[in-house]
Amino acid sequence: MFARAAAATTAALLGAGALVLPSAPAAAQAPAAPRAAWHDHPLVIAHRGASAYAPENTLAAIDKARDMGFRWVENDVQRTKDGELVIMHDDNLKRTTNVEEVFPDRAPWKVADFTAAEIARLDAGSWFSPKYAGERVPTLRQYMRRVSRNHQRLVFEFKKPELYPGIEQQGLRVLRETGWLDKHHVRSRLVIQSFSAESVKTVHALRPDVKTGFLGTPAVADLPAYAKFADQINSTHTSISTPYVAAIHAFKGPHGKPLEIFTWTVNDAPNAVRAANFGVDGIITNTPDVVRKALHGA
Repeated sequence: MFARAAAATTAALLGAGALVLPSAPAAAQAPAAPRAAWHDHPLVIAHRGASAYAPENTLAAIDKARDMGFRWVENDVQRTKDGELVIMHDDNLKRTTNVEEVFPDRAPWKVADFTAAEIARLDAGSWFSPKYAGERVPTLRQYMRRVSRNHQRLVFEFKKPELYPGIEQQGLRVLRETGWLDKHHVRSRLVIQSFSAESVKTVHALRPDVKTGFLGTPAVADLPAYAKFADQINSTHTSISTPYVAAIHAFKGPHGKPLEIFTWTVNDAPNAVRAANFGVDGIITNTPDVVRKALHGA
């Protein structure tokens, strides 16, 4: 997620048709990971996996979160030139891969300018540590299979959906085909979020049973409009307060339950305690162990 709050006007948020995609049965899963931190309140969500300890948005990062005992992880989804969905935060490959070395003449190295096969050649781990040399950029399908195997839960973010028309339908199709749109997953294992109100509206229209989150800090007066299609208002921790969190909780979302807030990105103990004292429902963090320790100590 970008480190700024998004804002949108109420007028832009109204109206969408409904198309419901069928669910698929869940895939078989491996034995569960350690359960040490699976019942935290607020929830502790490993941002791009345990990204302080392994390269972000890789399978290694979600495995690290699993090994540390964290059930919830967060990711970012973008689309390649040939239409494959991949896990990547930036809309270019420069920061977290060796794309400049492998494809020196392809600047500015946008995700959308490379095929899935080309991206699969890139090293997505060495920038972080030699220990992770050879780690790859996972496709969404690869990622969902690993999250399933790890018995984890997912905050799934459509990143810059305005660059990828139809990405919501495509992402939901992959989720359905990997077993993530059955009742079990929809009920308690999945949140789909975006900084784009239009993207969140689209997801809600396509699959009104799925929990959705809007990334930003809308004015309190605008919350009723967001509550028509979003179950969560997920704001940066620097933009919220106890009264604002209480205002969010005072409204009911599209499923008839109080709106929730997962705040981000909290990486130190004082801000973790501060956010928890505001009454947030979840804390998204690169350092889930630090946040867990702070919350348990408080």
